[in-house]
Amino acid sequence: MSSESIVSVIIIFLNAEKFLEEAIESVFAQTYDNWELLLVDDGSTDGSTRIALKHAEKYPGKVFYLEHDSHLNRGMSASRNLGIRHARGNYIAFLDADDVWFPQKLEQQVAILNSQPEAAMVYGRTQIWYTWTNNPKDRRRDYMVDLGIRPNTLVKPPTLVRLLLQGKYQTPTTCNAMLRREIFEEIGGFIESFRGMHEDQVFFAKLGLKFPAFVANECWARYRQHPDSCCVIAEKNGETDAAWLHLLDWITEYLIEQGVNDKKLWNALKKAWRPVPYQTSHGILGLIQNLRWHIQRKLIWTALGIAKWTLPAPAYRWIQMKRGVILQDTTQN
Repeated sequence: MSSESIVSVIIIFLNAEKFLEEAIESVFAQTYDNWELLLVDDGSTDGSTRIALKHAEKYPGKVFYLEHDSHLNRGMSASRNLGIRHARGNYIAFLDADDVWFPQKLEQQVAILNSQPEAAMVYGRTQIWYTWTNNPKDRRRDYMVDLGIRPNTLVKPPTLVRLLLQGKYQTPTTCNAMLRREIFEEIGGFIESFRGMHEDQVFFAKLGLKFPAFVANECWARYRQHPDSCCVIAEKNGETDAAWLHLLDWITEYLIEQGVNDKKLWNALKKAWRPVPYQTSHGILGLIQNLRWHIQRKLIWTALGIAKWTLPAPAYRWIQMKRGVILQDTTQN
């Protein structure tokens, strides 16, 4: 297989036997054929391991099976990184095991990246997919989130990061994006402390802070909605707020580390530090903790704002370096 214009397709999976075959079939159905498929097993205990091995054996040199040492479960970020380390293509595309692609996804995205040399990534619309169930109740539930950006344009940094923090529009999804291989070498891969929720948004924040992305109007992927998905499970377990705060903690520290001074971006981050919604199941203690958390955040941001205008520059820079730690401490209290 020639290394020119190869797309390395990475599917990570964990106990995905219900959907994995359909995801793989959507790769084989692509109108663009110069791809390799890396199936990364994150410690599955069901039949999905057998499905992946079957395809690797049937299509040697085209489909590859990967797993962590001792068949361990290392999380989504570590699994994506494992696939990236073994990828040979100059373009990389991700597909989660429960999602599917439309047939022209790779062909159209390769053409865009070839015609947009400044773009580190291309992505478009994603269909939020309920009708896969064939249940009459789901017949009208499919939809697409507003891109929030004029489509078919090259978006300069750090616009995508700001939109992520505002949470109003569709940010890149792993099933929809295609990226240049050299981007991973420059900004690093996925942050492995993010094993599940927001692991993709952490990576896209790193990319969107430094590189332009081309945002297209086409819909290339179906994002399957089902009760066993990472997002649904996190919501059922009451983990979504903690996951969002973990993301904000990381972004805060990363912006400081990178020396980012973009005022609009910092204002968006400040607004994103919203209080955790009060849950009646937590009783009066939960309400008190929620109000305490909100007051702490307001005090910290006010103090930092005063420091910026009153302290000597070296002192304020030192406080900036500590800001992420302070914010993280108040989140964990």
